[in-house]
Amino acid sequence: MLSIFTDLADWVAYSLLGLVPGSKLGDSVQFFIEDTSKIFFLLVVMIYVIALIRASLNIEQVRDYLAKNNKFFGYLMGSTFGAITPFCSCSSIPVFLGFTSAGIPVGITMSFLLTSPLINEVAVLLLLSLVGWEITVIYVVIGMAIGIAGGIFLDLIRAERLLQPFALKAYETAEHTGVEGSGKAQLSFKARHDFASAELLDILGRVWKWVFIGVGLGALLHGFVPDAWFADNLGSGQWWSVPMAVLAGIPLYSNATGVIPVMESLIVKGLPLGTTLAFCMSTVAASFPEFVLLKQVMTWKLLAIIFMLLLVSFSLVGWAINFIYL
Repeated sequence: MLSIFTDLADWVAYSLLGLVPGSKLGDSVQFFIEDTSKIFFLLVVMIYVIALIRASLNIEQVRDYLAKNNKFFGYLMGSTFGAITPFCSCSSIPVFLGFTSAGIPVGITMSFLLTSPLINEVAVLLLLSLVGWEITVIYVVIGMAIGIAGGIFLDLIRAERLLQPFALKAYETAEHTGVEGSGKAQLSFKARHDFASAELLDILGRVWKWVFIGVGLGALLHGFVPDAWFADNLGSGQWWSVPMAVLAGIPLYSNATGVIPVMESLIVKGLPLGTTLAFCMSTVAASFPEFVLLKQVMTWKLLAIIFMLLLVSFSLVGWAINFIYL
């Protein structure tokens, strides 16, 4: 079914615009049209369907349930909730604040915060078409493992002490008073449709520009960067290329959907899979905008700990996958 987007891109680039197939400009434009049309189609369909399913979810009850159950189960559920909600790293911050205000341990909220931008339904679908189900499963497992391990570590060091005073006060107040989930009436289909439509418009309003930026960067890489550049500079046999790729990804903020076309171009250009995944994870989950927002609720010390945790985690992931697949 998705082949229709390839046919559309070919027609627009080579017939309507008259560009030459195989040329740098022609390939870049064709790549841009195909990927933007495919991504926006998947965004509309998947966000709407997932929002319909989530329309009756009671957030208060979810928070209460996570707060009262086994700690590891809480980490797992926090990471799972992060994986199934279509939030980018920056839009996850308000949910993080809500969890903290509910008195849920900081480690569980961090499991959500770390996993949410790394995994979403659109990224999974695109990865399936790009690298197959085996790598997609590895990516999902790795993303959730990073969230769970990060949450456990932050609870062990009692990271709540490093929250900004107002966030720490809200956490301690909720922790002592407890959280009670309120009942929620079953919504009609119209109400669910209205909710799904509003969420679709809200998310599209926040991510559309990152789709264009991500696909545009991918199109430039696809059409104009020499084939051997990435292999020569960040290729196999260079242990430092993985942490360098992680550091290079930090200024290039994108969400998981927008970074997939970049990932596709990097793989095509010869960059090892592990190095590519490390770069893309850094771009999605360790960006400057996210840390700017996190500074509003965390001290510099906690931000530095999270930064180092992500740098080490992504580097280990890149090295491991390169070792397996090279």
